Amino acid sequence: MTVVTSNVEDRLANRTVLVADDSEAVRTAFQVLLSLHGARVLGASSPAEALATVRSQEVDLVIQDMNFRREATSGEEGIALFKELRALHPDVPVILLTAWTHLETAVDLVKAGAADYIAKPWDDARLLTTVRNLLELRAAVEENISTRARRAEARARLADRYDLRGLVYESDALHTVASMAAQVAHADVPVLITGPNGAGKEVLADIVHANSARRDQSYIKVNCGALPDQLIEAELFGTEAGAFTGAKARAGRFEAADGGTLFLDEIGNLPPAGQAKLLRVLQTGEYERLGSNATRKANVRVVAATNLPLREAMREGRFREDLFYRVSVIELALPPLAERRDDVLPIARAFLGKGARLTSDAERALLNYPWPGNVRELRNVLQRAALLAGERPIDAAALNLPAVLPARSDEPVLDRATIDRVLAEHGHIVAQAARQLGISRQALYRRMEKLGIKESPGR
Repeated sequence: MTVVTSNVEDRLANRTVLVADDSEAVRTAFQVLLSLHGARVLGASSPAEALATVRSQEVDLVIQDMNFRREATSGEEGIALFKELRALHPDVPVILLTAWTHLETAVDLVKAGAADYIAKPWDDARLLTTVRNLLELRAAVEENISTRARRAEARARLADRYDLRGLVYESDALHTVASMAAQVAHADVPVLITGPNGAGKEVLADIVHANSARRDQSYIKVNCGALPDQLIEAELFGTEAGAFTGAKARAGRFEAADGGTLFLDEIGNLPPAGQAKLLRVLQTGEYERLGSNATRKANVRVVAATNLPLREAMREGRFREDLFYRVSVIELALPPLAERRDDVLPIARAFLGKGARLTSDAERALLNYPWPGNVRELRNVLQRAALLAGERPIDAAALNLPAVLPARSDEPVLDRATIDRVLAEHGHIVAQAARQLGISRQALYRRMEKLGIKESPGR
């Protein structure tokens, strides 16, 4: 992949442009214009020569005529060349050179995948802007493809080495956390997993246990937030008969997890008495059942999770500082789903399975929604949508997502001043400006033309 520098004037530097035109004068004009801006320009006087060039050399962009013989006017040669170029290199942008008589044909080819068309005689400034925009767009696509390939390779390596318990993700953020969870699993020390409700903390705890030396032993889970304060101690440490009215002798979760792993979800909800006893068992491995003086021992690895800011709770006296440092020998911070957008669609497809399909508008809706309930909310939305859609593809209406308020009160209004400002910020690279404005490049071109905004002022 060719590297594109960040300087606007260097967008064409080290890029290879193929000009396919039977007129030597046209090829020379492009040679002079584009080479002045750093591009390497190749010429081809016929479709056969153009195809031979793209087969033998790496080309970043093609500018092609629609007719290659003086007597030809139908544009059929250009159409055939375009189709063969697309078949050979579908990722290489193609600009069509056309006379006004062939405008309809050029528009049809743009709909078929051509990047743009330029009418003869062309305007140098507009041509340069179009070329820069297309090269910038191609660089962004190449970078995205490269990033996805790198991520896929990294995920495959991690999955080959560790048991990820079916974790589905694509983002670098979750890859980092999952890698750390797998790598620290062998260290027989407490782990604290922090993150919002529904983000997937329990899956990380599963990964820790599955890759630890205790993976073949007991794995017990306790949701501390679901138990009344008066029952938490009995649940964790067990009871003796008569400890309270109706109490029977029963082993607690520490006893059941002896030799294995105990996952304490929502540990921030433990009452002070429960915190003190948990600290003791973490320090010494010793505890007593409720209603008993007999000391018992348990060899348990504790993995804890919370959605509460425990450091703030420590400052306010709601969580013991000594317990915090005991349970957080290793801390894994799981970001909310809103901060790892790349995970939304892979997780959605995994929830739906092979029998359901998302439409493009549904995918956009999923990506634009902030997911305050994280992965749990995403799963519930998709389960409901799949039931409503039945055999049909799931569209945005079936998702029935709440309306999303604008993230900022100063969302850009696409008036002339706003477009001028954003274009200037991006050096009049239309592709970048369009992305910031949240519209397509073609839509921005139309708005610029309507408002009389020039593409390259001063050029």
